[in-house]
Amino acid sequence: MKAPRATRPHIPGYGLPQSKKGLLPWKWAEDRLKKSRQYWIATTRPDGRPHVMIVWAFWMNGLLYFSTGKKSRKAQNLARNPHCILCTDQADQAVILEGVVETERNVERIREFVPRYEKKYKWKLGDMGDKMIALQDPVFYLQPRVAFGLWEKKFSSSATRWIFS
Repeated sequence: MKAPRATRPHIPGYGLPQSKKGLLPWKWAEDRLKKSRQYWIATTRPDGRPHVMIVWAFWMNGLLYFSTGKKSRKAQNLARNPHCILCTDQADQAVILEGVVETERNVERIREFVPRYEKKYKWKLGDMGDKMIALQDPVFYLQPRVAFGLWEKKFSSSATRWIFS
């Protein structure tokens, strides 16, 4: 994956510098995407109301992979509107991804995802993993279009927006 372009986020009134000095490197974000245990996912309900929930996920090949039951509220929301936001678990070193979720249909990629996911979470998927591989339960991935890195300790000099092309 080609590294995204780093810019300043547009946050009027926060006194962010105009220069690129202090912008966070993409590796900073990827480290947090790999290490985060829980991820916040924000989707939109059919009536337009927001829905926020926690998911387990795995950063792999420049995409954030996750699964959820096909009848869950978030899966139903994503079926109607695939636009969503996924965020890492530590708000003081936040990475926020915006993009469109897609359903993974490549069985080999799912076979790669399942053991990595099991290792990260120290939890056997069992029948759930088999259903994912058989394409009976969805595995989703988010390819970011825009991402934000917000490091509280150095916020005023390091607030970063990454743009993917």
